[in-house]
Amino acid sequence: MSRKKRATDGRSLGGVTREGDLTLIRDDFLVTSAIPERSVDLIVTSPPYNVSIEYGAVRDDISYSEYLEFTRRWLGRAWALSRDDGRLCLNIPLDKNLGGQQPVYADILGLAREAGWRYHSTIIWNEQNISRRTAWGSWRSARAPYVIAPVEVILVMFRERWRKTHPGVSDISRDEFIAWTNGVWTFGGEKRKKTRHPAPFPVELPRRCIRLFSYVEDTVLDPFLGSGTTLLACAELGRKGIGVEIDPAYCAVAEERIREALGDLPLQEESPVRKKSPGRTR
Repeated sequence: MSRKKRATDGRSLGGVTREGDLTLIRDDFLVTSAIPERSVDLIVTSPPYNVSIEYGAVRDDISYSEYLEFTRRWLGRAWALSRDDGRLCLNIPLDKNLGGQQPVYADILGLAREAGWRYHSTIIWNEQNISRRTAWGSWRSARAPYVIAPVEVILVMFRERWRKTHPGVSDISRDEFIAWTNGVWTFGGEKRKKTRHPAPFPVELPRRCIRLFSYVEDTVLDPFLGSGTTLLACAELGRKGIGVEIDPAYCAVAEERIREALGDLPLQEESPVRKKSPGRTR
């Protein structure tokens, strides 16, 4: 499959940009109608963390109850768009202490199951970011210390059945399969300056999820595209990539990164965003 495959006319229709096997949708994931139901093989995403990150077009400082309601809604929407053997790789924090200790992973896992997703496994992503730690609670005292694990998790779930029902070609090597089926992944995070986004994840994260959990030419969706990292991984690995991003500035960043990686692609965008909701993306 050519990584520089051109669309027939390069048009943007209703905020949807199609360029070969990549589709960029400038819209709110909760309301967009640009993705057919039961059409997605794999979802790889990192949603809002609600830790007061400055995104621009969206808020990341809502109450925890509002955050969980937003999470419940987008997980239900994602479930509706997935095939019966569709899968979800969800990068989220284990917990957080901003505004009070909260078991984020446990709460989101519960909401995902309520939305219809079935549990498969959890991957621990060791970012090795312990040097960034600044919150200790009571320093060297049992009075009120904070215990903070310097890791994030990738929650792996599926819609109806884990075994894939359609034939396909896997492109994962023997060594990658052995290493990545070990549920602790150790690689560094991404620099904000490089992606021009305040909360990026490295391309290694979607690259591993895509190669381990999807076939070549499968459809991969990122509902919170941000600076476009998941689409870059899709282009590299021969998948059909769909990214949804509510912020026009990050859409522009994603387009520029795709041009830089794949060549001079005439990507376009149009259509106003219809409503705002939290949007922590890459």
